[in-house]
Amino acid sequence: MSGRSTFYVTTPIYYVNDVPHIGHAYATLACDVMARFKRLDGYDVHFLTGTDEHGEKVEKAAEAAVLSPQAYADKVSQSFRDLIGAMNYSPDNFIRTTEKRHQVSCQALWGKLVAAGDIYLGKYAGWYSVRDEAFYADDETEVGADGKRRAGPVGNEVEWVEEPSYFFKLSAWGDRLLEFYEKNPRFIAPDSRRNEVISFVKGGLQDLSVSRTSFSWGVPVPGDPKHVMYVWLDALTNYITECGYPDTTNPLWRFWPADLHVVGKDIIRFHCVYWPAFLMSAGVATPKRVFASGWWTTEGQKISKSLGNAIDSAAVTAEFGIDPVRYFLLREVPFGNDGDFQRRALIGRLNADLANAYGNLCQRVLSIVAKNCGERVPAKGTLVEADVALLDRAKGLLAIVRSELDEQAFHRALISIWEVIADANRYVDAQAPWALAKTDPVRRDTVLWVLAETIRRVTLLVQPFMPDSAAKILDQLAVPAEGRAFASFDRELTSGTVLPKPQGVFPRFVEAKVAS
Repeated sequence: MSGRSTFYVTTPIYYVNDVPHIGHAYATLACDVMARFKRLDGYDVHFLTGTDEHGEKVEKAAEAAVLSPQAYADKVSQSFRDLIGAMNYSPDNFIRTTEKRHQVSCQALWGKLVAAGDIYLGKYAGWYSVRDEAFYADDETEVGADGKRRAGPVGNEVEWVEEPSYFFKLSAWGDRLLEFYEKNPRFIAPDSRRNEVISFVKGGLQDLSVSRTSFSWGVPVPGDPKHVMYVWLDALTNYITECGYPDTTNPLWRFWPADLHVVGKDIIRFHCVYWPAFLMSAGVATPKRVFASGWWTTEGQKISKSLGNAIDSAAVTAEFGIDPVRYFLLREVPFGNDGDFQRRALIGRLNADLANAYGNLCQRVLSIVAKNCGERVPAKGTLVEADVALLDRAKGLLAIVRSELDEQAFHRALISIWEVIADANRYVDAQAPWALAKTDPVRRDTVLWVLAETIRRVTLLVQPFMPDSAAKILDQLAVPAEGRAFASFDRELTSGTVLPKPQGVFPRFVEAKVAS
């Protein structure tokens, strides 16, 4: 790995109180695309996902399921691991907070916070949401018409809690955090979340309860086993556990600090306020960027267990294909915004963008090549202005997509790629290589070479988004495995290379008719 820049990307580690749905799939997909892109771009990449398995919520869910907390965590954690295959993710590891190494890491970090003078023993009295595993100030809660007090971004019920607790001196970190945000403007994204976090910190920080005694399913506090660590101190530490903390001689430590944490917008406070404060207190480098993804609804309705409308990723991909679903999720809405998962929109994207635009371009060009060029890459003749214009657009895509993905602007990256696909389709119609077959076969071959080369460059950039489909298209262009990284982006197709028989990659989706 020597000499290569590192890139460490993480998903939120998912809480094991429920089975995964499309929201979990979405956040992990974004990380997968980043990881795949950076690998193709020559980086030494580490991509981490996993499950958060401690806390009162898990303990209660396990009790309701008549299982031990560990058995319950094992069962639900596996459902998140299964999502990897269902969506064709490529993580380098799947971490679980019930691993022994994680307990070692958490307790080591706790020791650093104690040594820094930022931990003290007191008593907690206040509002706590078991579902959010979060503490709330009185002014962050309100009593609803049903007489129940709720808080948090989704209005979960809170209860009054009084118990002995260790506290982290978060109140002392307000100015230092604001200075950190000012010096690191890319740390929080998108801007709406950055503004939200800064406003929260400017409003004044209270010391944070970081231990509990009313349940036992967690990492024991060193020297005081009656206490278990607050689940968010435990959970956040996973990112450095993976890199070997506290052993900074571990080869994986080269990946810290993380380049990108992708999280849900409901947990931005934990990652952008608590986490950097813990790390700075412990003398550990802070992550470079935290990006909050939006929430998905389905057909205009909030996804909830009570409505029974959670979208099963495995079922959706079984019906539509993994790659079309991956494309739809990242193309449909700007990453960071909320989105609505609509069946008709997915079918529309699949048919218009994939079957009609991209798939049809590949199929008709490669079919004409197979018929007219002896199933070989056509000969490249003299280029005219229209040829150079299309090739230049395709050549410029790598820099554009690289820039967009560095901002997690997945939809803009895809728009840029599909604009070149549209240009190529217009070029086919304008040049009419089927007509040139009779009047000017040399020109015909040049036109087909330009198109094949454009398809090659486009498809290299499609790989992170739709890896299997892109591989099939590159196979049809006889692009060798070693020619699929971005280091080969400017290595043009070699005329005369034997090509396999072309096959369609993106069939149109037709709804099955229901018998009357």
